[in-house]
Amino acid sequence: MRTGQCRTLPGSLDSVKAIPHFPSLPGWAVYAAAAPAGQPPAGPRRPLAFAPWLYLEPAHQALQAHGRPVHSFFLESEGVNATVAQLFVVLDGAGSGRASSPGQAPFGAVQLAPGVPDAALHFLLETAEIALRAQGQQRLYLRGCPFCYDPAGAAQLAEVLRQRHYAVVQAEENYYLDPRRDYEAHLHPSERRRLRRCHQAGLVPEQEPPLILPWVYDFIAACRQERGQELSLPLARVQELFRAFPRQHLIFSVRKPGGEWAALTIAIQVSERVLYNFYPASPLADNHLSPVVLLNESLHAYARASGLAVVDLGTSTLPSGPNASLLRFKRHLGGVSSLKLSWEKTLGK
Repeated sequence: MRTGQCRTLPGSLDSVKAIPHFPSLPGWAVYAAAAPAGQPPAGPRRPLAFAPWLYLEPAHQALQAHGRPVHSFFLESEGVNATVAQLFVVLDGAGSGRASSPGQAPFGAVQLAPGVPDAALHFLLETAEIALRAQGQQRLYLRGCPFCYDPAGAAQLAEVLRQRHYAVVQAEENYYLDPRRDYEAHLHPSERRRLRRCHQAGLVPEQEPPLILPWVYDFIAACRQERGQELSLPLARVQELFRAFPRQHLIFSVRKPGGEWAALTIAIQVSERVLYNFYPASPLADNHLSPVVLLNESLHAYARASGLAVVDLGTSTLPSGPNASLLRFKRHLGGVSSLKLSWEKTLGK
């Protein structure tokens, strides 16, 4: 492959080969490939220069049940013979032509290694935009990771996207716990009292075995239903994820002295430094105990013991806007504010 050109897998992205004025950048290449609906997306052909986030692994992409083709773009540094950035995009073949990243995950967009020049990141995005436009896509939607996952990389991506005229279509407040800080010392006084009440009531945090996942799911779903909420994934999909990534999917609980559950969550280790509190839940009948405060203490302790840097508490966004009470609760837990951005660009003709 000549320097700075786009290479495709046999039979995929054929229209890219016919595009005149395809971008180039000496010392860099973009490897692009397409997978039809129902097939796993392609992975990089050169070694990754970074550990990929779980949602951006091809094996995880293959389990994202959107039923649409996925196009993969990998930025390669020829100087170090490595892949230094990646982008997976799901095509919209029947609707408005709005391609998106992610397909079905908390975030997607571009993950990049430290030290990637802005010019190379522009090269990757320009290549992807041209290729997607050739596939009939009219817009590209990107939902980025919380800035706390990779502060420097997230800031660099945001600035390059701004320069490329991507519009911010959603800015969310995302909170996380820092395992390096003492948990109880950073609680709001009201939450510290609730934590002590949990201990006085004999509540005990535990890590549960994955074999009981169906019962865990039912408990969480029932708690959400009490609050007029639904789970984003069916049980079968959650079971698939546990089977495919057993080390990255964990169950934490808080039990009463008699053994009954007072709180549960499914946590996901998204990377070597991030644990995501995915599905926290507690029955309304146990609100007086506030067991979720103890549940988060156990996640904080697990993350500290495992050498992790972030316990992601997620965003608190409702269709009507920010969930003010949930945001306040996360602040009272000692949560640190982080930004999570989503962008969109009209690709033109």
